[in-house]
Amino acid sequence: MVEAGTRALNRSRETRANTQSGYLMLLIWLVLFGVAIWAATSNFGGGGIDWNWKWAVVVASGVIGTIILCGFYMINPNEAAAVQLFGEYKGTDREEGLRWVLPWLSRKKIAVRANNVISDKIKVNDLRGNPIEMAAQVVWRVTDTAQALFDVDDYKEFVMAQIEAAVRSIGSRYPYDDIEHQEITLRGNHDEVGKELRKALIERLEVAGITVDECGLTHLAYAPEIAGAMLRRQQAEAVIAARKKLVEGAVTMVEMALTHLSEKNVVDLDDERKAAMVSNLMVVLCGERDTQPVVNTGSLY
Repeated sequence: MVEAGTRALNRSRETRANTQSGYLMLLIWLVLFGVAIWAATSNFGGGGIDWNWKWAVVVASGVIGTIILCGFYMINPNEAAAVQLFGEYKGTDREEGLRWVLPWLSRKKIAVRANNVISDKIKVNDLRGNPIEMAAQVVWRVTDTAQALFDVDDYKEFVMAQIEAAVRSIGSRYPYDDIEHQEITLRGNHDEVGKELRKALIERLEVAGITVDECGLTHLAYAPEIAGAMLRRQQAEAVIAARKKLVEGAVTMVEMALTHLSEKNVVDLDDERKAAMVSNLMVVLCGERDTQPVVNTGSLY
């Protein structure tokens, strides 16, 4: 517990940098430039060089103007700049436009716009041990620039690695398919699987100051080595399920026919005749081909 708390305390946290509007500093630089030109032209106004205090104004204006020029930088929309002083983090500037900071403070820009990533296809064993291929599409963005820049080596590579790890974890947690629809599957429950994947990614990427806006599976299939066998298995399971439904319906219809005949006294059937009728109805209802009627002109016996 103490070690976990120490790691949490050592995490970087984004703070606001103490920067200035670049337009205000540009106005100050223009004023200094004008003062320097005025002082220089005044010294040459008498046809010779007049060594007086105005030269000190020219020198001071040039030095201050150079310092001001070295502090300008631009921030585009959905962009931020992390400010550092000799390696020490001093805050992040998220204001758009022309900005200014003291020239000995370094600036490292980072995009905070949304990024759309489609991972590579990876092979995973599902809950039942079947090898499958999976790929995911993830929309992510940086929310804490300090964590993204200083808590991980390369936050973009970190995102790709965590996406692969999360996809493997989710893929092994659920079966690929369930013909009876009694459990959550990768193939039949895209929304539930997508929410679970997003939750897992948010937890994994929190250390890098990154959040996930949207994610979902873009590719899901059996691995090539078992694709043919699993296709035949799915076909067999589908046929069995269809037969089961067909038999259940046929039994219900036969039971309904016998009940109506008995209730309305259409015909009095003994057990042998009932068995014959049930057999004929089941053949008619469950047969794959059209049945041909046979007219019996004599007695059943």
